Amino acid sequence: MAGLKVEMKNIRKSFEDFKVLDGVTLHADCGENLVIFGKSGTGKSVLLKCLVRLLDVDGGEIYVGGVDTLSLNLKELNELRKDLGFLFQGAALYDSMSVRENLEFPLIRNFKFSQKEVDEKVFKALERVSLSEALDKMPSELSGGMRKRIGLARSIITEPKLMLYDEPTTGLDPITAKEISKLIIDLQTELKMTSIVVTHDLLCAKIIADRAVMLKDGGIIFEGNLEDMTSSNDPFLKNFFN
Repeated sequence: MAGLKVEMKNIRKSFEDFKVLDGVTLHADCGENLVIFGKSGTGKSVLLKCLVRLLDVDGGEIYVGGVDTLSLNLKELNELRKDLGFLFQGAALYDSMSVRENLEFPLIRNFKFSQKEVDEKVFKALERVSLSEALDKMPSELSGGMRKRIGLARSIITEPKLMLYDEPTTGLDPITAKEISKLIIDLQTELKMTSIVVTHDLLCAKIIADRAVMLKDGGIIFEGNLEDMTSSNDPFLKNFFN
């Protein structure tokens, strides 16, 4: 299995009179980990949601695996989404469902697996995040780090070719954040996924980034090596990382 290449060209998105994205162009190569930085409110999460069409863009082009996603009807889009995983900021677990039921949900909703196949995939996903013992717990019984791991397990249970992470280490203590970051790189290596990670956590980025971009004022002001970004003499970048 190989990851999917992502291309976003001249993406524009406004909310009423506020321009959030004003001509953003970026790409993520197959199997690459791309990290997106930016201050709060600069459109990082909006960009991810536009990529999977949870939000409609005002203009531009989006290609995932060479497919023009903006031309897809809902049935075609949902078929493409089967190859995508999305870890939301708060893990987005269903509080009324057990861990087992949370992990089963995308399998039962989107695929036609037998119960035996579903069970095998649930156990395997939990093993990958080292939480097999949490199978029958409720989300309310889990710590923040455990909830994030379960959210990650649910996101990768279908073995996606493209994985999107929205602030995967937000709200976690430094040790747990480091564990989640290492887990992201381990899963990316094992599953050969393309990954796009929105974060402001420099430690997380140092562990996982192949390449990084910085969003500011609706556009990209830097794209390249993380070390070059963090050592830049650009006043904004120096202030952001210091």
